[in-house]
Amino acid sequence: MASAEKSGRKAYPLRISAAVLDAMQRWSDDELRSLNAQIEYVLRDALRKAGRIKSGPGKQDTPHP
Repeated sequence: MASAEKSGRKAYPLRISAAVLDAMQRWSDDELRSLNAQIEYVLRDALRKAGRIKSGPGKQDTPHP
Protein backbone atom coordinates (compact mmCIF):
# COMPACT_ATOMS: atom_id res chain seq x y z
CA MET A 1 0.00 0.00 0.00
CA ALA A 2 1.36 3.44 -0.91
CA SER A 3 2.08 5.93 1.87
CA ALA A 4 -0.55 8.32 0.49
CA GLU A 5 -3.18 5.64 0.95
CA LYS A 6 -2.01 4.97 4.51
CA SER A 7 -2.29 8.66 5.43
CA GLY A 8 -5.79 8.99 3.97
CA ARG A 9 -4.65 11.38 1.25
CA LYS A 10 -5.62 11.11 -2.39
CA ALA A 11 -3.88 12.48 -5.44
CA TYR A 12 -6.06 14.76 -7.57
CA PRO A 13 -5.07 16.53 -10.78
CA LEU A 14 -5.89 20.22 -10.57
CA ARG A 15 -6.31 22.63 -13.45
CA ILE A 16 -5.64 26.14 -12.29
CA SER A 17 -4.87 29.44 -14.01
CA ALA A 18 -1.24 30.50 -14.20
CA ALA A 19 -2.00 33.72 -12.30
CA VAL A 20 -3.65 31.86 -9.40
CA LEU A 21 -0.86 29.29 -9.31
CA ASP A 22 1.81 32.01 -9.26
CA ALA A 23 0.01 33.83 -6.44
CA MET A 24 -0.32 30.58 -4.44
CA GLN A 25 3.39 29.85 -4.98
CA ARG A 26 4.37 33.30 -3.68
CA TRP A 27 2.05 32.85 -0.68
CA SER A 28 3.42 29.39 0.07
CA ASP A 29 6.97 30.75 -0.13
CA ASP A 30 6.05 33.51 2.36
CA GLU A 31 4.50 30.93 4.74
CA LEU A 32 7.40 28.47 4.33
CA ARG A 33 5.05 25.75 3.08
CA SER A 34 5.13 23.64 -0.04
CA LEU A 35 2.71 24.71 -2.75
CA ASN A 36 0.66 21.56 -2.18
CA ALA A 37 0.48 22.17 1.58
CA GLN A 38 -0.55 25.79 1.01
CA ILE A 39 -3.36 24.83 -1.38
CA GLU A 40 -4.61 22.24 1.12
CA TYR A 41 -4.38 24.78 3.97
CA VAL A 42 -6.39 27.39 2.05
CA LEU A 43 -9.04 24.85 1.02
CA ARG A 44 -9.35 23.46 4.56
CA ASP A 45 -9.63 26.97 6.03
CA ALA A 46 -12.35 27.93 3.53
CA LEU A 47 -14.26 24.71 4.25
CA ARG A 48 -14.03 25.27 8.00
CA LYS A 49 -15.23 28.88 7.70
CA ALA A 50 -18.14 27.77 5.51
CA GLY A 51 -19.14 25.16 8.09
CA ARG A 52 -18.42 22.29 5.70
CA ILE A 53 -15.89 20.51 7.94
CA LYS A 54 -15.13 20.36 11.63
CA SER A 55 -11.56 20.47 12.75
CA GLY A 56 -9.76 20.96 15.96
CA PRO A 57 -6.50 20.10 17.64
CA GLY A 58 -5.64 16.48 16.94
CA LYS A 59 -8.85 15.81 14.99
CA GLN A 60 -9.21 14.77 11.39
CA ASP A 61 -11.20 17.13 9.19
CA THR A 62 -14.64 15.62 8.87
CA PRO A 63 -17.63 16.75 6.84
CA HIS A 64 -20.61 18.09 8.70
CA PRO A 65 -23.71 15.94 8.30
